[in-house]
Amino acid sequence: MAVIGYARVSTTDQDLSIQEAALRAIGCDVIRAEKRSGTTTQGRGELRIILDFLHAGDVLIVTRIDRLARSIADLQDIVRQVRSRGASLKATEQPIDTSTAAGKCFLDILGVFAEFETNLSKERQLEGIAKAKAAGVYRGRRVSIDAATVREMSARGLGPTAIAKALGIGRASVYRIVEAGQGWQSRTVAVQRE
Repeated sequence: MAVIGYARVSTTDQDLSIQEAALRAIGCDVIRAEKRSGTTTQGRGELRIILDFLHAGDVLIVTRIDRLARSIADLQDIVRQVRSRGASLKATEQPIDTSTAAGKCFLDILGVFAEFETNLSKERQLEGIAKAKAAGVYRGRRVSIDAATVREMSARGLGPTAIAKALGIGRASVYRIVEAGQGWQSRTVAVQRE
């Protein structure tokens, strides 16, 4: 039986040390940590490694369940994967222990609140953007490219990956411009840098 700790913060300027110290103090044999958003499980390699290598009897420990997921769907998927391996999930700062009925119930309740908190944050952000737009101070994204340049590079036979790399944009932006480009006049299209 292994006791595996998982620590996560959302941005690179946040510190993992408090979570790691708490996980060490509780006796984790291994601690995996990463700086990635909790709003999705995509791109969270350390979590994927843990879930892939859990064995029967292992315990996955986090400080709080929002370190695992910010949506109830993602949380339930993670818990299902942990259970399917015969392992359990515990949290150091919350009475969560999926090996007990009460712990499972509390986990579901906290998951709902974590998702609620994320949704409230998104609503506040959208309200702030709307207010800034109404005041004339919201400018949106500044980065843009010329759609004609993308179509011209595509016409020369360059693939989406090469075009995206050359222009410093995402491949999805290239696909959107090339697919929608039939009948377009040359104009500037805003894209998001990856």
